[in-house]
Amino acid sequence: MKGSWWRRVAMIALSAGLLAGSLSMGTGIRKADAAAGDQNYAEALQKAIYFYEAQRSGPLPASNRVEWRGNSGMQDGANVGVDLTGGWYDAGDHVKFGFPMAASATMLAWSVVEYGDGYEQAGQLEEIKDNIRWATDYFMKVHTKPNELWGQVGAGNTDHAWWGPAEVMQMNRPSFKIDATCPGSDLAAETAAALAASSIVFADDDPAYSARLLQHAKELYNFADTYRGEYTDCITDAAAFYNSWTGYEDELAWGGAWLYLATNDSAYLSKAIAATDRWSSSGGSANWPYTWTQGWDSKHYGAQILLARITSSLNMPEATRFIQSTERNLDYWTVGVNGTRVKYTPGGLAWLDQWGSLRYAANASFISFIYSDWVSDPVKKSRYQDFAVSQMNYILGDNPRQSSYVVGYGQNAPQHPHHRTAHGSWLNNEDIPANHRHILYGAMVGGPDASDGYTDDIGDYVSNEVATDYNAGFTGALAKMNLLFGQNHQPLANFPAPEVKGDEFYVEAAIKSSGANYTEIRAQLNNRSAWPARMGDQLSFKYFLDLSEVYAAGRTVSDVQVTASYTEGATVSQPVVVNAAQHIYAITANFGNTKIYPGGEGNYRKEVQFRITGPQGAWNASNDHSFQTLTTGTPVKSIYLPVYDAGVKVYGQEPGVTPVTVPGAPAGVQAVAGSSQVNLTWAAVSGAESYTVKRSEVSGGPYTTVATGVNGLTYTNTGLTNGTAYYYVVTAVNSAGESSGSVQVSATPQAVPGALTLSGTAGNAQSVLTWTAASGATSYKVQRSVVGGTYADVATGLSVLTYTDTTALNGTTYNYRIAAVNANGQTLSNVLALTPSAPPVTTGTLEVQYRSGGSGNSSNAVTPQFNVKNTGTQAIDLSTVKIRYYFTKDGADQMTFWCDYAEMGTANVEGTFVAVNPAKGTADTYLEISFKSGAGSLSAGAETGVIQARFSKNNWSNFDLSNDYSYDASKTDFAAWNKVTAYQGNTKVWGLEP
Repeated sequence: MKGSWWRRVAMIALSAGLLAGSLSMGTGIRKADAAAGDQNYAEALQKAIYFYEAQRSGPLPASNRVEWRGNSGMQDGANVGVDLTGGWYDAGDHVKFGFPMAASATMLAWSVVEYGDGYEQAGQLEEIKDNIRWATDYFMKVHTKPNELWGQVGAGNTDHAWWGPAEVMQMNRPSFKIDATCPGSDLAAETAAALAASSIVFADDDPAYSARLLQHAKELYNFADTYRGEYTDCITDAAAFYNSWTGYEDELAWGGAWLYLATNDSAYLSKAIAATDRWSSSGGSANWPYTWTQGWDSKHYGAQILLARITSSLNMPEATRFIQSTERNLDYWTVGVNGTRVKYTPGGLAWLDQWGSLRYAANASFISFIYSDWVSDPVKKSRYQDFAVSQMNYILGDNPRQSSYVVGYGQNAPQHPHHRTAHGSWLNNEDIPANHRHILYGAMVGGPDASDGYTDDIGDYVSNEVATDYNAGFTGALAKMNLLFGQNHQPLANFPAPEVKGDEFYVEAAIKSSGANYTEIRAQLNNRSAWPARMGDQLSFKYFLDLSEVYAAGRTVSDVQVTASYTEGATVSQPVVVNAAQHIYAITANFGNTKIYPGGEGNYRKEVQFRITGPQGAWNASNDHSFQTLTTGTPVKSIYLPVYDAGVKVYGQEPGVTPVTVPGAPAGVQAVAGSSQVNLTWAAVSGAESYTVKRSEVSGGPYTTVATGVNGLTYTNTGLTNGTAYYYVVTAVNSAGESSGSVQVSATPQAVPGALTLSGTAGNAQSVLTWTAASGATSYKVQRSVVGGTYADVATGLSVLTYTDTTALNGTTYNYRIAAVNANGQTLSNVLALTPSAPPVTTGTLEVQYRSGGSGNSSNAVTPQFNVKNTGTQAIDLSTVKIRYYFTKDGADQMTFWCDYAEMGTANVEGTFVAVNPAKGTADTYLEISFKSGAGSLSAGAETGVIQARFSKNNWSNFDLSNDYSYDASKTDFAAWNKVTAYQGNTKVWGLEP
């Protein structure tokens, strides 16, 4: 990707014979020394990208890596009847401000266009593209008509008044838009820029998606150009947070430049240049702003760099003013202009403004890198690159505090960013808990004051705010830093490490009063969930009684009564038998349909008080399982009152449950040396929740911890010195404590074979494996383990790159790895889990239920919804099933399918369009829905649950649904519908074809 768009521009110029200019297009980068040599730029880049995943709104994908984030904002747009789910939350709040979101996406896309090689070198190219796609998917979704764009969800002041996690927001979230009657040229043009830049990013590997992005970009730019206005005049709620101070001419130039680069259409270049003519009212380009930098509001600085390069490559006279203005801005940040320069702190930070001082330095660094790559003057090239390097290293730790300003990276990193969900408060209070429950990896905080002073305080939203626009230029500059200095740097393996979870649900209880024949309990059911935070509207807890004394006195459970004297939504049951032989009974306090969620006082816990009355002379609560540890006074947490969510125990111990004990030491530890690394494996330990790896360079220790919270049975220790012996022990950990160390193992890394990648497929009683060649390997070994066990060789001395394991048993999951071997040792491939199985059963009986999604008889989107039921007696592999919905296409335009929701995961649902030829009555096309293997199987009597389908024409024109074979507007509830057909393999098993 790097430079591909400039090659395109150069080709245009060559074809016109216009490249014989005086400015060099070569890069000629002078390698500077990184000021902070202990940085790992690949790790920093890895974490900066991860931050955007923590900002996601809407239904999260199965690939979600942020274990403390869940689905949120699922009703966004419901107030206006439009699906506006998705996108990014802006900062530490939960408003989706479209203007800075689009600006951030454009910067990230620009960084991939410029420095795709930097991302690829760090192994992060797919990760950054995935995060850009998350934003661009949202932009296309909220662009509901050519001249209509939904630019904000959530009201700023209302949102900021509540301090809690995104997953349990309860406030109203209004939706705001711009359209032809109330336009926003700045918002529309910036969103067009984001989509056009992203279309370049995806052009090579997903041309169809790139084309969709570009179509939306063209429509939005035309909207911005035709209907002029500032978006904050229409979305007035944004004015207090992201006011359009610079107007919209900078976005018209910025968006026009990106559309020219994406389309080669000179009309967009003309519009971009014309917009720059309106940047100042007098004095021409000499008065263009130069004492600020690229940001969410001002796009002058990025636009003039793009236009300087474009017009220079075309030998256009306008090039001079763009070059002069760009260099005036960059000189202001470096050597000064006419005796004035941006303020510098004593520690060397170019300090523009208190509010987010680092984001300005990072943005200036990013555009300095880009211009230094292009400019041919060696003095300027060095000046701008060295400036950017110094600023980036300041942010990462080369500063008077010797501290990183990036959460979860480097030395003395911030621990208290101003971020609601990462903090994880259940009390609507930024001071409780005292420490964040989650690490917001990769988030760059606002930064220090003009004297390098900084306090890591959650309440300081000036210095400790984080935001998507803060990280955008920073991430792009990191990609360049990785190219310059990170050739041997590696991202962290197994990132992110699992967090140590605290108790999320529990009961605090106390004895309210007691007497000769009764016990009264005061109990408070807590929801302090954070992995992720979630609504508890099906919570309950149980109080277990031992009625042995009642039965010993000749009485029974019928002589015991339970009454509730106070309740905040609970219903309290009478005793229900658990173990009749031992006279164990349970009382259930059921808070079903009562919302208990980590949202503040009165929300995160609910109280119930109940009295248990027994027969006189035959009552003794002290033998009750749940009476243990209870005292009078303030309620305290009790493990003996277990908590249930929808009937599933989520906390506590029931009677007869063995208390958790410290696990035993891991056995079967093996160490295998590689090049600069050692791979450790071990056998599972009963009762272990995680593992800790410790290392020494001296046999017998002392050992230093190198990894905690390891969730699997393998760990690779990287960054080691070849020829040095390392000694390891592994411990097992659970809530009761840590085991003693395992038997010590050792390994000495050597220059062993290069890396290799294993892939394969599971078949019927066999696993077929293939792998890539490893440089320097003389042979290969195939190693296998049953999940949880140690590895054993199943084939050795192989000289080929494929192997079929015919000893595998159906239904058993095996972990495979390949060892590339030479005289110095071996290198292990990735681990591949395969489960052989017999061919899927393809017989069964299906019923398809249908309901209309409410799109009406005329709409630009058709929204059928389905539920598939297995009415047979055998499980059905869903990958063998297809559903067909018949309709009239009403035109010749191409169509696009989306699955908006499916319980099996939208990624497991696919849709294609097939022409009915010849047309049959009211059907000339059908939508065929199929399922990937990840959808699993449908057991006898089971249902898939709702599958929400949606399709539209690419030009967004309306369908006439009234003459569609499968459409029925009256079906607003699911009902069996034989005008939708279903197939298993090639056999129709449901419905009537037209």
